[in-house]
Amino acid sequence: MLNDQELLRYSRQILLQHVDIDGQLRLKESRVLIVGLGGLGSPVALYLAAAGVGELHLADFDTVDLTNLQRQIVHDTDSVGLSKVDSAIRRLTAINPEIQLIAHRTALDEDSLAAAVAAVDLVLDCSDNFSTREAVNAACVAARKPLVSGAAIRLEGQLSVFDPRRPESPCYHCLYGHGSEAELTCSEAGVVGPLVGLVGSLQALEAMKLLVGFGEPLVGRLLLIDALGSRFRELRVKRDPGCSVCGSTHA
Repeated sequence: MLNDQELLRYSRQILLQHVDIDGQLRLKESRVLIVGLGGLGSPVALYLAAAGVGELHLADFDTVDLTNLQRQIVHDTDSVGLSKVDSAIRRLTAINPEIQLIAHRTALDEDSLAAAVAAVDLVLDCSDNFSTREAVNAACVAARKPLVSGAAIRLEGQLSVFDPRRPESPCYHCLYGHGSEAELTCSEAGVVGPLVGLVGSLQALEAMKLLVGFGEPLVGRLLLIDALGSRFRELRVKRDPGCSVCGSTHA
């Protein structure tokens, strides 16, 4: 049940017919893994904590650097040098002491990633490199857990939802294959702060839709964001029957 403080804290959300008391209880009972507490993971963690997701599993092996503060809004100047997980826990606890926070401070290998994914209801990939995205996708497919994936660089962002519980849903590998050898990071190419805030906020919204069960998640759709022109574009994405991760011979 929701106590009086929770009813007051989440009252504006509960007023929505798409959420109501039942939806808020679903959020309270949910467990979510956030992989990466940088530019994308910051708004994801802040909004899901504020929304009342009962258990947030926070995974990041990095420490806070001064260059992070331009966009990684869960951290502050006093956090420089601290573990990103510890910095986020301090901030999220201050925002909402009603939720549980589970720390993963070291890099997740294949076994620990599989265990971390199996322990939750939904995963948000907020990492910044292709190898991590591929590993997270494979773990989600194996565990049949929905994955909300976002990315942003320079002035371009993208977002999609991959849900292996749905037979028609593609996975990350269906869309990107083996990626690009010329992959760039934000430290090499740059990124504008509000863009990662926008993508991360949309990731949090997609997660809430999946957890509560309202709206139309971005399954089978890739949302492309052009921040320079303030334009959004959507592409349809189909499942690849021959995908080496989720294809019929591997599912």
